[in-house]
Formats: sequence, C-alpha cells, structure tokens
Amino acid sequence: MKNEKTRKIAAVGILTAIVIVLQLMGSFIRFGPFSISLVLIPIVVGAALYGPFAGAFLGFVFSMVVLLSGDAAAFLAVNVFGTILTVIAKGTLAGFCAGIVYRLFSRKPFLAAVMAAISAPVVNTGMFLIGCFLFFLPTVSAWAQALGFENVGSYMIFGLVGGNFLFELLTNIILSPIIVRVIDMGRNR
Repeated sequence: MKNEKTRKIAAVGILTAIVIVLQLMGSFIRFGPFSISLVLIPIVVGAALYGPFAGAFLGFVFSMVVLLSGDAAAFLAVNVFGTILTVIAKGTLAGFCAGIVYRLFSRKPFLAAVMAAISAPVVNTGMFLIGCFLFFLPTVSAWAQALGFENVGSYMIFGLVGGNFLFELLTNIILSPIIVRVIDMGRNR
C-alpha cells in the first residue's frame, strides 16, 4: 500500500513537471492571439490513471502557470478577480471532470480515455467562455467590433476559441488514449 502511494506521488510529480514545461513552451505556440494548450494531455493522463483529484491538481498547476507566465495578461488588465477565478476554475475543473468521466466509463478503458480526452478541452473552453461572458463581456464586445464581427457570440466562438479548441480536442482524442494505454500496459507487466 505504501509503495503504491509512493508511486502515485512520484508519477503525479513527473506529470506536474510535464504540465509546467508544456505550458511554458506552449506559450510560444500561438494560434491567433492565444496559446494552444498541449498541456491538457498530461492532465487527462493523470486524471485517468490517478483519479479526479490528481487531475484537478494537475489542472490547478496548469492554471497557476497560465497566471504567472503572462498568458492571461490581456484579461488581468481588465479584471484581476475575474481572470484569476476563470483561469483557476477552467484548468482545475478540466482535470477533475476528466477524472470523473474516466471513472464513469472505466469498464471500457479505451472508451474511458477517449471520453476523458474529450471532456478536458470541452470543460476548459466552456469555463473560459463562461468567464468571458461573466467578467469580460464589454471588453470582448469591443474586441469583436474592432475585428469586424457583428456578433460578440460569434467572435467568442470563432475568434477566441474556435481553432484552439479544435486543435486541443483533436490532439487530446488522438494522443491521450494512446498514452494511457501504454502506461496501463507497463503497469500490468
């Protein structure tokens, strides 16, 4: 039992380091004005292998790196509280929900991994959109008008999150189940 706890702590520690490195390096990979979150992959893997609270922890670490790296600077300038709440909620809940979804489908591990991989970017992006609506609507509306969008909703979907979301979703769907499968095979040996 103690050996299993030690392995879990070590594995979550390694995944934490991967989350930090991927998020810092992901800051340089941009699609439009926002960086692409490759970091959701180790969050999903951690949530699938070690449960919702490990996923939530990894998502929280992701959130803190976003806040500390300057990725949220445009929003921090508008509303500090709203930015901090939105960023922490979106990352933490993405990891937690991925773990819950994995558990719900755990009788079929591959399906569970795919569903968890889908849930993370959906929750991450969904919480971002909710945060934009609650805390930044006037600012986002101004951005939409400046870019020629007639509707703030279409700007939020197509301008702010569209390409990033699709990239994150496809990357997670393709890679997370493969990584979880490889780790499970290693565990079973």
